[in-house]
Amino acid sequence: MSRALTTTSVGTSALRLESVTKTYGSGENSVTALRDVSIALDRGTFTAVMGPSGSGKSTFLHCAAGLDQPTSGSVLLGDVELAGMKEAALTAVRRDRVGFVFQAYNLMSALTVEENVALVPRLSGHEVDRAWLRELLGRVGMGDRADRRPSQLSGGQQQRVAIARALVNRPEVVMADEPTGALDTRTGRQVLELFRQLVLELGQTVLMVTHDPVAASYADSVVFLADGRIAGRMHHPTAAQVSEFMTNLGEV
Repeated sequence: MSRALTTTSVGTSALRLESVTKTYGSGENSVTALRDVSIALDRGTFTAVMGPSGSGKSTFLHCAAGLDQPTSGSVLLGDVELAGMKEAALTAVRRDRVGFVFQAYNLMSALTVEENVALVPRLSGHEVDRAWLRELLGRVGMGDRADRRPSQLSGGQQQRVAIARALVNRPEVVMADEPTGALDTRTGRQVLELFRQLVLELGQTVLMVTHDPVAASYADSVVFLADGRIAGRMHHPTAAQVSEFMTNLGEV
C-alpha cells in the first residue's frame, strides 16, 4: 500500500530561509559563514546544495535543520519559525519534523533493522505504526532483512536502513549530508535513485549537501554556494552542467 507523507503546514514551501546570516565569533576573529541567504524549497522536491570548501554548505544545512541558529534572518520549516526557538522546542521539531541521513549510518549495532527504524518513534514518545514501518522497509529494499543486524549488512544496505529511519516519522524535510560519501559508485547511485523514487512516489522533500556532480544530477535543482552567498541555481541539472558551473564558480 502506497502512503503519501502528510504535513499540517499550509502553502507550498516545505522550507524557507529569509535573509539568513550566520556569523561565528566576534570582532576581528569573527567569521561569516552565511550572508543574507534567501531561498524557498517547494514540497515534494529534491534539492542539492554544492559549493567549494568553506562556501557555507554545512552551515546552510545546520541552520535549515535547526541544528544551529542564524545570527539574523528567518528559517521556516513549513509554518514553524525556527530562528529564536528555545533548544527544547527545537529538539522536538527536529525529532518530529526533520529526517536526517548522514555519511555515517549511525545504526545501533545491538538492534535489528526493524528495531533501528522503530527506535525513532519510540524515542519521540509515539506509537510505532507497524504497517508504515513495513512499507518503508519494503520501499528501501530491506523488507526481507528486517531481522538482520547492521554487522550483517553492506554499507549500501545500512544506508537504506538509515533512510527508512529518517522517514518513519513522516518528516517535513529529509536533510542528507553527503549520503553517498562512504559508498562505491554503483551503490551510491542506487541510494540516489531511492531518494528520487521517494520524492516522486511519496511527495517527500529532500535537501542534500554533496560535492559530487553526478549525485547532484539526481536532484530537481542544485543550489550553488560561494563565500556564504547563493551563487546560482540550476534546474533539471546534468552532471556535466554541474561540473562546468563548479569549475567556473570562482568567476560567478
